[in-house]
Amino acid sequence: MVGKRLIKKTKKTSSGKLDELVQSARNNISERDKGYREQSLKIHPWVCGRCGKEFSRDNLQMLTVHHVDHNHNNNPSDGSNWENLCIYCHDREHQKLEDYEKYGSLSTSSSVSGDNAPANNPFADLKAQMEQPK
Repeated sequence: MVGKRLIKKTKKTSSGKLDELVQSARNNISERDKGYREQSLKIHPWVCGRCGKEFSRDNLQMLTVHHVDHNHNNNPSDGSNWENLCIYCHDREHQKLEDYEKYGSLSTSSSVSGDNAPANNPFADLKAQMEQPK
């Protein structure tokens, strides 16, 4: 009986360490996510880079940060690997990557046209607009 109790205590200890490790990993991911999301929201306009939907503080939780190269550890401070996308466009972007990895080409079965270019580019003439005198 003494041996069984010792084994149970060891399992609990191992389980406790595993729980701590998992919690630590989750905290690290959460901190990393907060960091680059907050930076991207400061650098980039609160507009979806695909569909052009504008966001305010009321619906900002629907605006996500997409890593252009799909590497979540590549977070340059200039924001060059980030793109603000609404949750729907973000899902669509990741679906395109999954389709490419599975089938070798982009899916055209999406409800969006098969054209890979965004239907609306809200920044297309931004430079010209900024250079115009007020």
